[in-house]
Amino acid sequence: MAEDNCSLATEFILIGFTDHPELRTLLFLVFLTIYLITMVGNLGLVALIVTEHRLHTPMYIFLGNLALMDSCCSCAITPKMLENFFSKDKMISLYECMAQFYFLCLAESADSFLLAAMAYDRFVAICKPLQYHIMMPQKLCIQMTTGAYVAGNLHSMIHIGFLFRLTFRESHQINHFFCDVLPLYRLSCVDPYINELMIFIFGGSVQIFTITIVIISYLYIIFTIFKMKSKEGRKKALSTCASHFLSVSIFYGSLLFMYIRPNSVIEEDKDLPVAIFYTLVIPLLNPFICSLRNKEVINVMKKIMKSQEFC
Repeated sequence: MAEDNCSLATEFILIGFTDHPELRTLLFLVFLTIYLITMVGNLGLVALIVTEHRLHTPMYIFLGNLALMDSCCSCAITPKMLENFFSKDKMISLYECMAQFYFLCLAESADSFLLAAMAYDRFVAICKPLQYHIMMPQKLCIQMTTGAYVAGNLHSMIHIGFLFRLTFRESHQINHFFCDVLPLYRLSCVDPYINELMIFIFGGSVQIFTITIVIISYLYIIFTIFKMKSKEGRKKALSTCASHFLSVSIFYGSLLFMYIRPNSVIEEDKDLPVAIFYTLVIPLLNPFICSLRNKEVINVMKKIMKSQEFC
């Protein structure tokens, strides 16, 4: 790449959905609907957990923070994407770009640690029920939640710091609907090998650490469930863990495919579908997967609805 074709970028052009201008209005309405349902579902779940004293337990504290991070992820991506459907220039500044990726990385990293904490919580609840309040005190729950946010923030800051070492082509066109690191690497005039290595080392370490906790926790849970003599007990334990395990599988599967797969920087055609899935669809599904299969949450919602009808 010739040096005169490179510059210190201050603005980028997001061209993610420009291939189908005839679908602009339809896509806008679809993504707006997804955004509104996501925000109502996640923030409604957070409000329910905060206001209802019965839900002030480790499992629901983790669930509420997971919903909060899903809201953060959706807020970081969707508003700018909706604006760009009807924007003429589709511009995003360098600092908007960095902020967008920072909050996305924070949300996804914190989600990884929160899902691991939820797996450990289910392990203690099912495998060590008599020791649950000793092994999972509220203080430990708060420490694990705080640790998830601190680790997510540090992980985001590392990648943001390394992005500032890059210079970009004069076109500044990002073939994506938000500022993700992989499209920025393709646009870079500087070899992004170090940045890719940092994603592989830090992103891979976060995923391996949290996935290991999830797998070990669920192996113990499965062995314990098979040892149960009561069919009702087995059914209840499986129902408790099924929604969380489904969320974990979808979340980690999409992230690993997006960032840790071989040639992830080269294979540009796979970015959009996977990115839509983990930035828009997963935050939409999580509150419904985790709460609608949970009897305690459903009972609290029924109680609130009955009280509203009475009023």
